[in-house]
Amino acid sequence: MKFKIIALALIIIGAAVGYYYYNEKTEAENVKTYDTSPVVRMDLVKTVSATGTVQPRDSVEVSSKITARIKEVLVKENDTVTAGQTVAILDGKDFEAKRDQAKFRLTNAEQKLTRIQRLYSIGAKSKEELEDAEYEYDTAKSLLEETESDVAETVITAPMDGVVVGEPKTAGSMATQGSDNPTIIMRIADLSEKQIKAKVDETDIGSVTVGENATFTVDAHPNEKFNAYVTKISQTDTANSWDLDKSSSSSSTSSNAVIYYYVTLAAPDPNNLLLPAMTARLDIIVGQVQNALCVPIAALKTDNQGAYVEKVTKAPQGQKSGDIAEKIYVTAGLYGEEYVEITPKNNDLDVDDEVSVSYEAEQKKVSNNTPRRMGPPM
Repeated sequence: MKFKIIALALIIIGAAVGYYYYNEKTEAENVKTYDTSPVVRMDLVKTVSATGTVQPRDSVEVSSKITARIKEVLVKENDTVTAGQTVAILDGKDFEAKRDQAKFRLTNAEQKLTRIQRLYSIGAKSKEELEDAEYEYDTAKSLLEETESDVAETVITAPMDGVVVGEPKTAGSMATQGSDNPTIIMRIADLSEKQIKAKVDETDIGSVTVGENATFTVDAHPNEKFNAYVTKISQTDTANSWDLDKSSSSSSTSSNAVIYYYVTLAAPDPNNLLLPAMTARLDIIVGQVQNALCVPIAALKTDNQGAYVEKVTKAPQGQKSGDIAEKIYVTAGLYGEEYVEITPKNNDLDVDDEVSVSYEAEQKKVSNNTPRRMGPPM
């Protein structure tokens, strides 16, 4: 009998202890805490990042309209030239000889025409002979003009004001004419104004408009920040992939390829620090607000009623009750890199209010209170 009483007492004690720990565990699991961040006011800037190449605003490749050997180059790299200045001379002996022959032919044709005109006027020559003489004269005159033009083309002049960029061809080199692959004797660029030709992803191009400001850096001057502004946005992508006739014939075309559009930006360079072909890393400013009410992007959530944040009231220190979260519906505005502008719909959110920046977390607490004496559930 005594053994049964002891066993029953142990069962009752075990049940009470088990219920206590079960109750403590349940209460602990219901204690909710939140990672929070304060609501702030700040100037918010949204940018589109892109990479581009520094270029002169205006440049030209100087080539020859005739095929001849270069006799003399009168400028060198980095020289400043003006429009009309002679920069190179080609060997023109062959063209001068052809010009002299054309002059002699024209003189003979002119004398013949004069003689036949006189004879025709007295009926000694026919109309047909006169017309033939006139044709020979016109042909000889055209040939002379052509050869004189070729001689003039042996003198190469600068088509614009600018600077010789890169080493020109040297004397003795052959300058070949042609529309497809002519010899480039030299390049002249106006370095007083620079521009950047950048590639912008199709997901960002809709945010970019002409006139927007940008900042950029180049590796040559890592501590210098340069300014620019958008002057032109291409209406076709860099690969013209919309042209299905051309793209379908190319085996390299992929439907998964990233689409880019060229954006041109003017880049003032008063100190002449930027050189052609430098890589520019751009941040194009596509939106900005001042003194906006902002929360971290991680704090913005959505449900079927719209966008909201969870305003969190922290539990007093040492108490077992959890944090209290209240849904505050907001209108989202400009997105920055880390923060987003918000407008509370009921003006019930302000600076320094704490908002949740993560999902609800359950935290287990160990109670320091004296265990309550209570019986098992009946």
